[in-house]
Amino acid sequence: MNKQRHPSVFQKIRGQTSLISTLSPTVQPRNHSISGAFVNGGLQSLLQSTSHGTSLIPRGSLPVLAQAPTEKSSTGFLIDFLMGGVSAAVSKTAAAPIERVKLLIQNQDEMLRAGRLSEPYKGITDCFTRTVKDEGVLSLWRGNTANVLRYFPTQALNFAFKDYFKRLFNFKKDKDGYWKWFAGNLASGGAAGASSLLFVYSLDYARTRLANDAKAAKKGGQRQFNGIVDVYKKTVASDGVVGLYRGFNISCVGIIVYRGLYFGLYDSLKPVVLVDGLEDNFLASFLLGWGITIGAGLASYPIDTVRRRMMMTSGEAVKYTSSLQAFNQIVKKEGAKSLFKGAGANILRAVAGAGVLAGYDKLQLLVFGKKYGSGSG
Repeated sequence: MNKQRHPSVFQKIRGQTSLISTLSPTVQPRNHSISGAFVNGGLQSLLQSTSHGTSLIPRGSLPVLAQAPTEKSSTGFLIDFLMGGVSAAVSKTAAAPIERVKLLIQNQDEMLRAGRLSEPYKGITDCFTRTVKDEGVLSLWRGNTANVLRYFPTQALNFAFKDYFKRLFNFKKDKDGYWKWFAGNLASGGAAGASSLLFVYSLDYARTRLANDAKAAKKGGQRQFNGIVDVYKKTVASDGVVGLYRGFNISCVGIIVYRGLYFGLYDSLKPVVLVDGLEDNFLASFLLGWGITIGAGLASYPIDTVRRRMMMTSGEAVKYTSSLQAFNQIVKKEGAKSLFKGAGANILRAVAGAGVLAGYDKLQLLVFGKKYGSGSG
């Protein structure tokens, strides 16, 4: 690229289609420092170009944006997107059975009220056994297609944008202090997750409804939905488009809490824990990622329960009017413990999240011979 002339927006868009076929072996490896800075530039070039003329950003305003380091190259961005998505899709498919068990246990009270479950589950083993007996082994992957379709762009965008947001919150531990640097990591992780939520929420809704669509004994063993498209059709017909986004507001809170801890803690603890030869140890990275995923999952689990219980009421006669009302009703009628139903299965499910974090680096090294981005923090 000619460093003296910046391509137009349309030139950049046209250039995206040829990125993968033109990967150069001379691409400079990423900066492995905690700041995650990159040499090549989009946003920074735009900001810098204003210094040669009339600046669009008043001096002294928007200091975070004005001081953001150079943006990752388009090639690195695309590699982040693809590598994160593939890693996520594989891990979620592997964990699909325990994922469905977790959702069934978590939302069983709504299923009982709707007459789609004959009796409560006694635990993980009972849920697993009954599901296989009543619906077959393959039913453990029910909803997995929607989950992969949802998780591919979600996780890929999270990984791809994490470093971008981290550059916007570009605090240095030695310069700004540990806690400001730590808060920047939390903010970057939360913003990355929240930014992709709007685009994939309806798929998350469809996945939740399909996973909880057990064969109802009281309704002749019939399912409520025949597939992803059927979920969309029936929900829109009964509740309108708003039915696909029930629980969206509380989900925004939950995604920021979970992703903020998920990415922020990993980036903050990795350089502290993975030292003395443990930097490239897969098991150490895996265990660290697993522990962080468990902690983040438990901290945000009540929020996840409320939002999924709200999803389950779309198309039903009785609906929660708000997330606060849903929370109060669940605690009042079922007790506070009900907010954590399925949490045990969620801990087992955390293996998938840990695999995404730890396996991301190794997969990049295996395929490309170098690390291309945010998976390695």
